[in-house]
Amino acid sequence: MITTVIFDLDDTLYDEVDYCRSGFASVAEFLANSPGSPDAERIFDCFWNQFKGGNRTKTFNAALDELGIAYDDMIIQGMIKIYRNHIPKISLPADSRDVLAQMKGKYTLGLLTDGFLPAQQLKVQALGLGGYFECIIYTEQIGREYWKPSPAGFEKLMETLKVEPGAMAYVADNEKKDFIAPNRLGCLSIQIIRPARIHEDLAEEPGAAARYVIHGISELPPLLEKL
Repeated sequence: MITTVIFDLDDTLYDEVDYCRSGFASVAEFLANSPGSPDAERIFDCFWNQFKGGNRTKTFNAALDELGIAYDDMIIQGMIKIYRNHIPKISLPADSRDVLAQMKGKYTLGLLTDGFLPAQQLKVQALGLGGYFECIIYTEQIGREYWKPSPAGFEKLMETLKVEPGAMAYVADNEKKDFIAPNRLGCLSIQIIRPARIHEDLAEEPGAAARYVIHGISELPPLLEKL
């Protein structure tokens, strides 16, 4: 019997692309204040076109090249810092809010998320998620080497919430890293596929796929009821 449901954050409870858009807008506004820089809208458009075109690792470099703005590694690192530390303009979708409210009295709820600590904490604050969860684990606080697919975050959750693996479900989006550890530990794994999700690659590693797949968070409560 499932008594505990643990959620991933990005592209599980909200669309991560909204956070990316917010971060690029913050960096664009910062750059636009520099003498001789293009306006923020043009800078943002360059960031966004690079990102939507699939450039997820050198977005800033390529956009600045396109804009003809000189830069060095220090400038790029400064832009990354602004991106990660900005106050995101994101909101919790109504379906996620409704499901969390519905499940809160019925299950023990937790949150397990990878990512750089300030950014993840600011996302949780902006989405108003704190009140839904009895335990929130930011794997960055354990150590970056314990980001998923490490089992460390899951083990810490089980210890904190005093729950056995067979009574715990993990709901997440990314097949390449999210379900490897919970599958090995014996937890129930559920993949949610949001239409705007960023990570669509399939895993090559055996045992990486989730046991169940849903296409909207509203499908989660009836699935758990059947199980």
